[in-house]
Amino acid sequence: MSLGDDTLLCNYPKCRAKLSGFAWVTSCSHVFCDQHGSGEFSRSPAICPACSTALSGKLDIVRTELSPCEEYKAMVLAGLRPDIVLDISSRALAFWSYQVHQERMYQEYSLSRADTQLKQMEKVLNQQNQSREIELTAMRGEIASLKKVMEEYKRKYSEVSERLMERNRQYQKLQGLYDSLRLRNMVVGATPQRSPQFLSAAPLGDSRFFSCLEADRAKTFFQFSSPARDKNQSFINKH
Repeated sequence: MSLGDDTLLCNYPKCRAKLSGFAWVTSCSHVFCDQHGSGEFSRSPAICPACSTALSGKLDIVRTELSPCEEYKAMVLAGLRPDIVLDISSRALAFWSYQVHQERMYQEYSLSRADTQLKQMEKVLNQQNQSREIELTAMRGEIASLKKVMEEYKRKYSEVSERLMERNRQYQKLQGLYDSLRLRNMVVGATPQRSPQFLSAAPLGDSRFFSCLEADRAKTFFQFSSPARDKNQSFINKH
């Protein structure tokens, strides 16, 4: 029965249901529901499922009604001497007290078992927390190390970026100089070379002036020589 309640519970280990209607009562002070009592006590020899006591007597197992009618209550003890009535009542109360005591012991056992399981779970939880704390500490150290590496990479990246920008500035400067020189060369190459200007053709009337000159003197007058040409000519004459 549950504490604080006046309802008996089935003593079958896997049942423990509240009893109602009919129940099976044994001489070893155990009670079972009608379903498990009918199944367990139909075999011979009958053995108590709760304490494994052999129930071979005629009245060791009794199927009783838990809520008898008023006629039964009026007649069940009628005609018995008071001492017999008191003896029957005391035995019935002892049975009830034993059930209460057994239920209290079962509850205390269940509580102790739950407390043991709780302590084991707390122990496992503490171990897991310690393990997680160790892992978390290791991860924090790894994160700090990775942050240092990242800062180093950032510094190197900044240095490389500055160098690249400086190289780009130098390249742009050289490119500008190159474009300026190329443009200058293009302008110089596109300008026509000025040749020496000779006298314009004389009028027909003055042609007689040139005809009067001697052939060698006219040749000498119109000949342009350069130092390099004279040197080459002297070299050819020598050889």
